[in-house]
This record gives sequence, structure tokens and C-alpha cells, in this order.
Amino acid sequence: MPTASAEMTMGTPAPAFDLPDPKGRRHALKDYAEKPALLVVFMCNHCPYVKHLKKALVDFAGKYQARGLGIVAINSNDWTRYAEDSPEKMQVDIDTYSYPFPYLVDESQAVAKAYGAVCTPEFYLFDSGRKLFYHGRFDDSTPGNGRPVTGADLSMAVEAALAGEPYPREQNAAMGCSIKWR
Repeated sequence: MPTASAEMTMGTPAPAFDLPDPKGRRHALKDYAEKPALLVVFMCNHCPYVKHLKKALVDFAGKYQARGLGIVAINSNDWTRYAEDSPEKMQVDIDTYSYPFPYLVDESQAVAKAYGAVCTPEFYLFDSGRKLFYHGRFDDSTPGNGRPVTGADLSMAVEAALAGEPYPREQNAAMGCSIKWR
């Protein structure tokens, strides 16, 4: 059942995180202190909304990481009930799609709760001061609606954040599968 993201107040500081990737290497918010902007993506392996844009997300990351954008993806799903979202399967996804960003395991789900994340995929963009700049969707494409996956909404926000300008548009909620809570 599709779930829309909850509201997070613009300007909210990025909640801290310190999470492992599937191989056990730790990644923390502080690791991105020098980046001009940081994108935190809540996603998982099994959600059809995430599957719909995985290739485009990799292309997006390649384009914007070259310009300094920090990106981390976080999987907060309960993999004891959704085995496809286990760390082992996450590593398969990393290898299959050649993710150019860390894909992290939020086993306790504390990070998702701190961000107020409710669905996958859900995008949180923070400016250079790590204040929330954009929260919402990748674009208006969803599985089955026939619209191309462009990343237009998120691209516009990233362009503005990297340029140090205000985000010029209304923000649209992310839409996807609900996070699978323990």
C-alpha cells in the first residue's frame, strides 16, 4: 500500500547517524562535514517504488557526487520479516547496481525514527549547514503511471542547494512503500 512521507520542518538540523554498511564499515553524519550538501535517502531492496528508480538514482548520484554532493542511503526495514532487505541482500544490490554511495543498515530503526522517515524511497537534502533544505520525492514517476524517471524534483533542489540559493518550488511528498517496522 503506498505511503506518503510525513512533514519535516525546513531548517531542521540533520539528525546524527553512525551506521554500518553490509560489510561492517561505519559511516557517520560527521564524515560529510566538508560536503556542500548532503542527501540522505531511505530505501530498501524489495519496494517496487525503489526498484522503479534504482538505475536513475545511480545516474543521479554520479552526476551530483562529481559536483560535491554527499549521498548516503539507509535501509531501516525489518529484514527478519522481509528477507530481501537483509544486509547480505543489500550487498547483492550494491554490487548489482554499482551504488556509488554507501548503503547503510539501520537495524535498530532509530535513525529512521529520528528523521521521521515513513516510506521508501524518501529523500532528505541538507544544505552546507546541515539544515533541511528539501524533503520529498525524486520526481513524479511511480510504477505504472507512465511518466519517465527523471529526478527532476530532486535535481532542482540539489542545484539550488549547491548554488547556495533558496529552493524555488513547492515540495512534494515522497510516495512509496511504508518502512517495515519491527
